Amino acid sequence: MGRFIKYFFYAVGALVALAVLAAILFALLFDPNDYRENIAAGVKDATGRDLVIEGDLQLELFPWLAVQIGKSSLGNAEGFGDEPFASFDSARLSVRLMPLLLRREIVVGAAEIEALDLSLAVNKQGVSNWQDLAEHGDSEAEADTEGEAESGSTLDIAGVEIGDAMLTYVNAQLNERYQLSNLNVTTGSVSAGEPIDIEGSFDFDAQPADVSGSVEIDTVIAFDSDAATIAFDGLTIDAGITGIIDVPTTVTFAAPSIVLKTEDRVADVGNIELSLLDINLRADIDVFSYADSPAPNATISIDAFSPRSLMQTLNIEAPDTADPSALGKLIIDAKAAVSENNITLGELVMVLDETRFRGELIVPRDSGGTFQLDLAADKIDLNRYMAPASDAGSSGATAAEAPVEIPAELIRAINARGKLTVDQATMGQMQFDNVVVALNAGNDQLRVYPISAEFFNGSYKGDIRINASGNVPVLSVNEQIQDVSLASLGRAMFEQDNLTGTIEGSFQLSGRGNDMAQIQRTLGGNMAFTLTDGTYEGTDVWYELRRARAVFKQEAPPEPQLPARTRFSEVRATGKVTNGVLRNDDFFAELPFMQLNGRGSVDLPAATADYSLSGRVFEKPEFMQDVSPEELEDLTKAVIPLRITGPLASPKVSVDLEALLQERVREEVEDKLKDALKDLFKKK
Repeated sequence: MGRFIKYFFYAVGALVALAVLAAILFALLFDPNDYRENIAAGVKDATGRDLVIEGDLQLELFPWLAVQIGKSSLGNAEGFGDEPFASFDSARLSVRLMPLLLRREIVVGAAEIEALDLSLAVNKQGVSNWQDLAEHGDSEAEADTEGEAESGSTLDIAGVEIGDAMLTYVNAQLNERYQLSNLNVTTGSVSAGEPIDIEGSFDFDAQPADVSGSVEIDTVIAFDSDAATIAFDGLTIDAGITGIIDVPTTVTFAAPSIVLKTEDRVADVGNIELSLLDINLRADIDVFSYADSPAPNATISIDAFSPRSLMQTLNIEAPDTADPSALGKLIIDAKAAVSENNITLGELVMVLDETRFRGELIVPRDSGGTFQLDLAADKIDLNRYMAPASDAGSSGATAAEAPVEIPAELIRAINARGKLTVDQATMGQMQFDNVVVALNAGNDQLRVYPISAEFFNGSYKGDIRINASGNVPVLSVNEQIQDVSLASLGRAMFEQDNLTGTIEGSFQLSGRGNDMAQIQRTLGGNMAFTLTDGTYEGTDVWYELRRARAVFKQEAPPEPQLPARTRFSEVRATGKVTNGVLRNDDFFAELPFMQLNGRGSVDLPAATADYSLSGRVFEKPEFMQDVSPEELEDLTKAVIPLRITGPLASPKVSVDLEALLQERVREEVEDKLKDALKDLFKKK
């Protein structure tokens, strides 16, 4: 037994010595550089392209079968110029010799390639410069399939290192150019059925989009050939991008696990996190097919961010609002569904500042599609989003506010349908309840209809249209209000507290202009309103009548009854509007003591009124305190002229003494003329 062991070691020693001697002789007698021309000729025969090896070829035999190639390049396809299709500064691949010989195991050291430069191109005819290589590779793959299946060999690579590589893609048909530079990729060991650690980074440039940046990627890839799956675990992507906006943009992406089933073309993405422009999005994506047109569904959540800050980042002028903190917070939660034509955000919950919206948003995937919106809000204070009140100038006068512009360009560009309901909305001093607003935009026109709301114990209904098909937009409105409290309306609109009662009215108006000031000056149409069962505070028309009579009679005026007010049971008027001025010829008012009729005008842009009225006191007016029979006789037999002038917020009601004197002189002249005629007939 001892002698056997002794001879065994002798044999092993002899084999080792023989292997060492063979390696020494191989290194001394074999120079791989002598075979450059043979290698180039073989590549030429196989691909039809020229292979140029400028650097040295190095070959090691034991214990690694290693090949190292210096600077080399492969020629381009015919018709794509003289620049090489691919080149590199150096490449190295090593394989352990003994496992390959004894067990048919391919144990590869680190596969390294430095300064790879690969140029992919598509010419104007749609032909690529790799098409010929792909066709040749397919034919060889088919020929080797059976041999590979029967070989039973395994592959084990210590790692792959790609350093300072560049990949360029040029498409002459689309006039596009994409380039990856400073590409560095490092992997862990690569073994059949084992996950592979991959780290990579690169710079990129996209033209003509003029977008560039840098990207870092880290993940673990696992292949399961039996299940035909590829899994990415712990995938993270960090990128810095310039060209999207004026300032560099940071993008981060993270996915715990992404599984691709290649045979079924199914993706299981699961949870992802995306951060872009200080917006943090989380999504749980359902399993979907990536064949043809992918249509994934997902539950998404966007953390609170500032729309105002986002607009500033995107170089969009943020609106100047009365509340500087408005547009400061937006939170979004939704169910997202992607289809061939649309992206739908269902079960949408959106919180803007203090307002919560619920509903659905449909965004078209093509430019000709229609945006669709259906939202319900709890409450919103629109005053926060209005332009701030103008500051007083040095003279103390309030600066004129810029007129509201008609967004004609937006109307021409948008194609949308939508509905918004709001439980409670505040605008100015007005509170609206149960607001409903629907819109339909398309073909250069916008219609907001129906519009309805409850306010000040009454209701509003409207139909607003803007036609932006011409050079100058046309605005038309058809509105009705009913049973609205005059007191509340006056306080809210004019900060006046001098009217009570209710109002109802209708307005059918249209005008042309690029802003509301121009439209007001061109308004035309019809208006009608009725006031019922109210009072006008601050003026006692009955007292003014008695005082005017006293002045005319040169008597002491009566004592005023305070507080001064005039009750009315009805006030109504209709009229036509031309160039912003309402002409009214059927003004009618019924007071407890008199009836008024007349005509006048209202300048709508200036919000002023000018009315001339005539009234007759009832024979038995309700207000007869301290009225003498003579006074009552004078008031009841005369036609009393009144004037209403001044701003609509606080018009002045007064007796027209000049007209009253003229009427009185006319009556006296008529009386004297009648007496003279009587005397003349008597003489005859």
